[in-house]
Amino acid sequence: MDRRNSSAWSFTLPSFLLCISLCTTHLCLGSDTISANQSLSGNQTLISSGGNFKLGFFTPGNSPHSYIGIWYNKVSVPTIVWVANRDNPVTDRYSTELKISGGNLVIVNNSQVAVWSTNLSASSSGSSSMVAVLGDDGNFTLKDAPNSSMTLWQSFNHPTHTWLPGMKLGIDKRKNTSQLLTSWKNTEDPSTGLFSLQLDPSSQYYIWWNRSEEYWTSGVWDNQTKIFSLVPEMRLSYIYNFKYVDNENESYFTYSVYTTSNTISRFVMDLSGQVKQESWLPSSQEWNMFWSRPRQQCEVHGLCGPFGVCSETTDSFCSCLPRFSISSLRDWNLRDWSGGCKRNSDLNCAANASNAEKDRFWPVSNMKLPDNPQSLDVGSDKECQAACLDNCSCTAYAFEDNACSIWIGDLFNAQQPTQGDTTAKSFYLRLAASDVEDPSRKSNVTAIVAGSVSATVAILAVVLFGVWRWRRRATVTTKTVEGSLIAFAYRDLQVATKNFSEKLGGGGFGSVFKGTLPDSSHIAIKKLESISQGEKQFRTEVSTIGTIQHVNLVKLRGFCSEGDKRLLVYDFMPNGSLEYHLFHTKDSKTLDWKTRYQIALGTARGLAYLHEKCRDCIIHCDIKPENILLDSEFCPKVADFGLAKLVGRDFSRVLTTMRGTRGYLAPEWISGVAITAKADVYSYGMMLFEFVSGRRNSEQSENGAIKFFPTWAASKITEGGDLLDLLDPNLETSADPEELMRICRVACWCVQDEETRRPSMGQVVQILEGVLDVNLPQIPRALQLFLDNQEHVVFFTESSSSNQSSQTKSHTSTASLQKQNSSSSTKSSLEEYKINA
Repeated sequence: MDRRNSSAWSFTLPSFLLCISLCTTHLCLGSDTISANQSLSGNQTLISSGGNFKLGFFTPGNSPHSYIGIWYNKVSVPTIVWVANRDNPVTDRYSTELKISGGNLVIVNNSQVAVWSTNLSASSSGSSSMVAVLGDDGNFTLKDAPNSSMTLWQSFNHPTHTWLPGMKLGIDKRKNTSQLLTSWKNTEDPSTGLFSLQLDPSSQYYIWWNRSEEYWTSGVWDNQTKIFSLVPEMRLSYIYNFKYVDNENESYFTYSVYTTSNTISRFVMDLSGQVKQESWLPSSQEWNMFWSRPRQQCEVHGLCGPFGVCSETTDSFCSCLPRFSISSLRDWNLRDWSGGCKRNSDLNCAANASNAEKDRFWPVSNMKLPDNPQSLDVGSDKECQAACLDNCSCTAYAFEDNACSIWIGDLFNAQQPTQGDTTAKSFYLRLAASDVEDPSRKSNVTAIVAGSVSATVAILAVVLFGVWRWRRRATVTTKTVEGSLIAFAYRDLQVATKNFSEKLGGGGFGSVFKGTLPDSSHIAIKKLESISQGEKQFRTEVSTIGTIQHVNLVKLRGFCSEGDKRLLVYDFMPNGSLEYHLFHTKDSKTLDWKTRYQIALGTARGLAYLHEKCRDCIIHCDIKPENILLDSEFCPKVADFGLAKLVGRDFSRVLTTMRGTRGYLAPEWISGVAITAKADVYSYGMMLFEFVSGRRNSEQSENGAIKFFPTWAASKITEGGDLLDLLDPNLETSADPEELMRICRVACWCVQDEETRRPSMGQVVQILEGVLDVNLPQIPRALQLFLDNQEHVVFFTESSSSNQSSQTKSHTSTASLQKQNSSSSTKSSLEEYKINA
């Protein structure tokens, strides 16, 4: 043997033997198994056979504690899916071990005291051949032998906050036990949180607050449609296969991912109190939310804790009632708002308290009232106030419509209403006297002094006001940037809006206020309230619409950027949004058909300009009635470009993790792929259905079922039925039949499943103008699956037999858009655009 080879062998053999020795007590790198004579500690990990999952100790954020957990191995964002000792953390992972002992998997500290165990009975097995294996599906199993098919324990039966494909979440009828999906306490504490998802024997899931208050249900499982009745998004899934099992031994729901999709997916009981279905987007390296329930964050019970206020218009969601402050700033920063708010000053309910020391009431207006009021039989506001003041446990009262309500103890679920919400009311909050200014305390001397100098101040004010007006006019008209945009000073806008006193509405990024400039022109000012996302939206809106002009696009006059203040200034639209006129007819005059049609056409022209006439294609990404504003002549203006995406003419798609509005999202966007301008076309089509019906596309009936108008409408359109049946009843069948047919068919073409089958916005304009004819479309697959649980199911069932032949004919034909005039040159130019039905 060569001397060098001999030397190398003499070196590596002891090393190899040492490795073998170490592997008998500790894990070897890359293993997926813990044997009975091995343990895991420190930074050692298990990796599943296919590399999908990893198991080991982890420390969340800046927490001083460590936990044994399972996380994705191929996902760049650290994402925990299971935690063993979530309620029993350890402080030193290097002196703590995970091992098999006494027939159980256990975590023991340096004193060999178990801090977590699988808690199997001693009779299960105590064999030295036992192994614990991390599977490539994320399931951690304990078996009596390496090749045994018998599983003694598995993590899938003990979920924490994440529900993986293949995992059951249900009820064991034999043991009378159920599995729960429970949120983390906060972003750095995986211990059992307040929110949990659980299957009920009635075959529907509930989300519970503190295991005591149910605030959301999935609705019952429908075997025919294979969905839970209140989660209609399940019909639109191209990725997931859902399954519900109910027999004498167990009831459970499970899901799997189609193997062709290669999608990494999970359900999460989030610490926000919402259950979310998410998928991983490798291209953007982040999680994409497929759907969540409850839809609105403020529908979560107790989200902001006692004396907290929830608002959908701010990213932080939670704030405090007047004269209250955050109980724990650290918890709030970790997205745990459950501690709520505390009083700035203690109440004084002593019987001998003087008038100056007695508690007082602070009016809180424009608010959804807190939960659990108690009614009192009193006849006036004064009596209602006195009754609350006499009860030391009473913390608030309201007197409205000659009815008295009081609240005892902590106030929960007060909420700022969203735009158009008519349920907002006022109540009076009990506060310490020191927290409420008493006008009677003001000194008479102050009044005398004020009166003696009032004349002088008035004269001086007139002079200063004149100077200020002159300077302000000069400031507003001289600070301009690229194009015609004005760089407003914050103080100018503060004055123009009377300190932002007249609120027009609000959205996810901020509130909109009405203002008046020195030249008496009216403006609408959007005040961004989220610095992190708001800054991004601010730049998007300025760069997107600051340099484009079109009669059907809202005009941006200017902006303000001072310190952390971000404001956008638009022309004021006196007739508000289309949403208000379509869905709030009790408060507004019904839009006649001619006006609706012109609004539909104008909106299409504005979108066609964005898609086809700008230097770069601009995808709006959030077309809905709320974002169509109406001027004094009801001319539509496409507004709110905060989510807009620019696509260069050399490119066709853009990947965005931002989400528009549910109900208007194209199927491909929901699936997480890069979108084109055809995503706007889909949203426009969904909006056209609402133009026709005068109601939201999706409505919940009294029995809880979801009614989906586009499904019924599409069936009527393709059958050749009487389209006047689809018309808003407020119009009393007063509509041009040709225009109604045209707009209905366009809507159906716009919402086709495949984006290539949808027309461009330019073609939509030509159809609505009457330049192009539009043939009969087919029912989009997604709408065909989206059968309503009530009247629409009956409709489709009754008509299915008579419809079969006509649908078959539609499926085998080719529908194309053709010009009304029949010149050969005109026809050939349009043959390039055909829709295979």
